[in-house]
Amino acid sequence: MNGAEALLRTFVASGVDTCFMNPGTSEMHFVAALDRVPEVRGVLTLFEGVASGAADGFARMAERPASVLLHLGPGLGNAVANLHNARRAASPVVAVVGDHATYHERFDAPLQSDIHALASNVSSWVSRPGSVEELPGAAAAAVAAAYGPPGQVATLVLPADVSWSEGAEPALPALRGACGGVDAETLRCAAQVLRSGEPAAFLVGGPGCRSEVLDTLGSIASATGARVICETLPARIERGGGRFEPERLAYLAEMALAQLDGLAHLILVGAAAPVSFFAYPSKPSWLTPPDCNVLRLAGAGDDCSFVVSSLAETLDKTIGRAAPQSRAALRPRQAPESGPLTSEAVGLAVGALLPEGAIVSDESITSGAHAWAASAAAPPHDWLALSGGAIGQGLPLALGAAVACPDRRVLALEADGSAMYTIQALWSMAREGADVTVVILSNRSYAILNMELKRVEADGDGARAREMLDLRRPDLDFVSLAVGMGVPARRVTDAAGFAQALGESFATSGPSLIEAVIVR
Repeated sequence: MNGAEALLRTFVASGVDTCFMNPGTSEMHFVAALDRVPEVRGVLTLFEGVASGAADGFARMAERPASVLLHLGPGLGNAVANLHNARRAASPVVAVVGDHATYHERFDAPLQSDIHALASNVSSWVSRPGSVEELPGAAAAAVAAAYGPPGQVATLVLPADVSWSEGAEPALPALRGACGGVDAETLRCAAQVLRSGEPAAFLVGGPGCRSEVLDTLGSIASATGARVICETLPARIERGGGRFEPERLAYLAEMALAQLDGLAHLILVGAAAPVSFFAYPSKPSWLTPPDCNVLRLAGAGDDCSFVVSSLAETLDKTIGRAAPQSRAALRPRQAPESGPLTSEAVGLAVGALLPEGAIVSDESITSGAHAWAASAAAPPHDWLALSGGAIGQGLPLALGAAVACPDRRVLALEADGSAMYTIQALWSMAREGADVTVVILSNRSYAILNMELKRVEADGDGARAREMLDLRRPDLDFVSLAVGMGVPARRVTDAAGFAQALGESFATSGPSLIEAVIVR
């Protein structure tokens, strides 16, 4: 068999059976091999940024790697923003980047570029096999590298002649790394801190945001008085259904500083120490109080469940067990029946109507902030946030999550400005029949940048500056855009109409889009 077929068969043996792609000439043998390896599902996208974001969404929910097929350096360049988000989310992704044939490089053809330089910005592992004999082993190693732990982007550069050459055989799966365990001295220090009675908090992220970890931390918090805070933008957090609900670290630096003020100890569980998203004049970048002791209990590559359970057992000997505090109480859910369509009304409707087992891809930026709080009492669901901060993630992430979990409804809460970065994802949703409800929160403005313009103390509050942050003239017509790509859509302008449209979408299979025109 040729290299491409051996590559795909190695992927299957290693647990990778889905590939999101936007291929070109150099990848045609990979594409042709799909007919001979039907175990691999190919998902076509119209833009590389959709393919990479979808691979991230798949990996976050399936907890195993997806692959993404890209065309040469420019294709990888188009995918980089969402590969950056995948890296920050510790998502296991295998990026296969087609390259010119090995003997063609010296001619410096128009699409020649330094793929390794591009890939190294977002990948922890990069390899370019130089022969068909090397390819299957490199493919197995790429999958193992993507698994981590923690999960990471692994890039396999695939020369065209290595792909088409005959004489390859699939490789066996490569040995994967193991999660880190618990360090006895660190465990002792954490227990000592929690017994001290001094103000302490856990900051959780990554694998620390699974429900069993959060519930255990909730019990520890009840017994010790410690607080539990999750990252501002968790890659995936299990919420609702009476699960323990942590505080969420504020996005704005000054609010986060106030939230953490007075802490003597900050214990990290799957999270990094908090820093401001950006530098601001007259504001600190480091958000932890200067005299606060920061203790790393578990990292993103550690078994957070085991580490936290070990801490609970250590503490149980002296302080006893307690029921988790601050659980989100189940309450009667009622969607708004009248009134203007404000961001608060959107949040209330989401909290009232979100179905059990839903997956929320949240790139709502400013207008969807209320949905987080309102959904705390909803049935059990997963919430996926913009971990890397590079916008254009929300729609592709929803597509990938739907492919990974076809029995679950996906809700994409999407700001109008960021939606336009990867609007092509709608076409792939229609093509795949993905059960995705897309809500475009249309305030017709880069509202987050209007806020940031003031916070960075830029002297730019005049008409010309505001014009650069305004999305009117003309208004974006998301209904026409969606229908043009095969997704049923409607526009709503009041709270009752939004609640009705949302409920009907949740009850209908396949994708649909609701353009929610928010009162400004």
